[in-house]
Amino acid sequence: MKRPFDDGGGVGPIDSKKPVFLTKAQREQIALQKREEEIAEQKRRSEQLLLHHRPSPLDSKTPSSDHHDSHARSNHHRSSRDYDRERERERDSERRNREREREEEQRAKERARLEKLAEREKEKEIESIKEQYLGSKKPKKRVIKPSEKFRFSFDWENTEDTSRDMNFLYQNPHEARLLFGRGFRAGMDRREQKKLAAKNEKDLRDEIRKKDGIEERPEEAAAQRLKDEAADLYDTFDMRVDRHWSDKNLEEMTERDWRIFREDFNISYKGSRIPRPMRSWVESRLSAELLRAVDRAGYKKPSPIQMAAIPLGLQQRDVIGIAETGSGKTAAFVLPMLTYITRLPPITEENEAEGPYAVVMAPTRELAQQIEDETVKFAHYLGIKVVSIVGGQSIEEQGFKIRQGCEVVIATPGRLIDCLERRYAVLNQCNYVVLDEADRMIDMGFEPQVVGVLDAMPSSNFKPENEDEELDEKKIYRTTYMFSATMPPAVERLARKYLRNPVVVTIGTAGKATDLISQHVIMVKDSEKLYKLQKLLDELGDKTAIVFINTKKNADGIAKALDKAGYRVTTLHGGKSQEQREISLEGFRAKRYNVLVATDVAGRGIDIPDVAHVINYDMPGNIEMYTHRIGRTGRAGKTGVATTFLTLHDTDVFYDLKQMLIQSNSPVPPELARHESSKFKPGTIPDRPPRRNDTVFAP
Repeated sequence: MKRPFDDGGGVGPIDSKKPVFLTKAQREQIALQKREEEIAEQKRRSEQLLLHHRPSPLDSKTPSSDHHDSHARSNHHRSSRDYDRERERERDSERRNREREREEEQRAKERARLEKLAEREKEKEIESIKEQYLGSKKPKKRVIKPSEKFRFSFDWENTEDTSRDMNFLYQNPHEARLLFGRGFRAGMDRREQKKLAAKNEKDLRDEIRKKDGIEERPEEAAAQRLKDEAADLYDTFDMRVDRHWSDKNLEEMTERDWRIFREDFNISYKGSRIPRPMRSWVESRLSAELLRAVDRAGYKKPSPIQMAAIPLGLQQRDVIGIAETGSGKTAAFVLPMLTYITRLPPITEENEAEGPYAVVMAPTRELAQQIEDETVKFAHYLGIKVVSIVGGQSIEEQGFKIRQGCEVVIATPGRLIDCLERRYAVLNQCNYVVLDEADRMIDMGFEPQVVGVLDAMPSSNFKPENEDEELDEKKIYRTTYMFSATMPPAVERLARKYLRNPVVVTIGTAGKATDLISQHVIMVKDSEKLYKLQKLLDELGDKTAIVFINTKKNADGIAKALDKAGYRVTTLHGGKSQEQREISLEGFRAKRYNVLVATDVAGRGIDIPDVAHVINYDMPGNIEMYTHRIGRTGRAGKTGVATTFLTLHDTDVFYDLKQMLIQSNSPVPPELARHESSKFKPGTIPDRPPRRNDTVFAP
């Protein structure tokens, strides 16, 4: 026997006793041959079984025959699977061919469409070239002449002659006057012409009634008289050059003049039955004593809020005043309040136990004391006693002053409610109440105290809610003044509950700083603030400046650093006693110090004259506080400068600050203008496409 793969090249028979060594390639080739032989044998057997063997139930089956049957079945299944796979491949090939054919058809259609479109464009281009060089062949539209469209008949009767009208103006043709072009339009006086026409119309109406035997009813006569008076008061079509309202007496003012007056001072009202504003102190209808007090106080001309609010106060109307800071709101409610008190019986031993006639509430001690100074300035000449009740002083002494009798109490809400709860004071005859800086009192959490004070007053003296209802002349009704720079929901709640048919007076734009303030915003790092502050103070010279800090601790730290650097500096914040706060304010007003480092205690309502510069060392948390801070300068018609240090920690106010700077025509720093937070209001979702890392949820 020869070895496998023996090619007869000298290899002898295999010795069964000796091991045979084969290479790997030889072993693989032997295995492959065996496998092929087995497959061929299986195929041959399966074909024989399929063609010749027909199993019968009578056939006797042996184990060996069962084995052959199962083997044949497996071969049959394997061949059927191969057949199915081949069919599936053929179907896939046919499907791909069909898809390729469809794509080719679509591409052919698209090519045909584009070719047609190109041909159409080429034809249009050729037509336009022909029209340009050869001219258009479009038929012209026939224009119908007016003589053909409207044919007028010149045949008319004498009865159609309108030149002989009964109106006197048509019977006497107008002739040019000597004053042609001087105060008259084309030589005609419109007012005189209207009066003459009205007179002729009345004569004609009377003549017709007389002919028909109809008598004029009284209500018709009254209505016609009012109409004639209104026509005399204001001529809508009178376009001639007229005198300015400042050159006219009060009796000569027309509706148009009053409208121009309100527009000149940016005064707007909301309410019914609003009286005319006053143009000067002489026209204010204040008493002679108050006018003398106003003159001695140096008030030469009323401010817009005083022009609008004082006439309302003299009529004891409820008023909501919205005006910018430093606009003279204090005198706007003090003068009507004193006028109201002068009409009441003086405070004596019989009625002093019933409490004051009027109460003024303010959010901070400094503002309350400032209102007290302003009120005493006018009340001194009328013999009216004023008492202030603020924290930091002995409550027993303040209660004793109230029990001694006074007409006016000026207080902070917290201290006043303490006096009421301890029975140091009562408000049984108080029918005049003023809430100054109402929005600030709500922000500071004084709403429960304010409501408690208002509820302690006699509610029976509220005006009726129906404004058309007649008021009892013998009864004293409560008058409520509410001044606020903004109108948050809590202030609106108070107004709806405690005010009756109020008139809302707005001067300028609510929440807007005065145009006299020049605003500058500087983007800085926290480490640069102190250096830049010292640089600003060096440029200040002898002028005064207020530096606002957000916290008491930082205020003391900045003040110490400035004091070491040689600046004349003092501080004002809630951590100081009342005496220390008064000393600091008095020293700053007297210019012993020219730099005041303060928290928001000094940000609202405090009037310090001649503050040249306000520096926001820290940006406040809301734009309302920013407005009130910078309002410490630019007061009483004087100009001022406000500088704000802005950092990237203040992004919550970027949007509002940018809008305020734009409205006041102040420069906006590029860093603020470009920042994302300045482009959208906080809490709103900007309309932008989703970014790569954004999570997009299905609707």
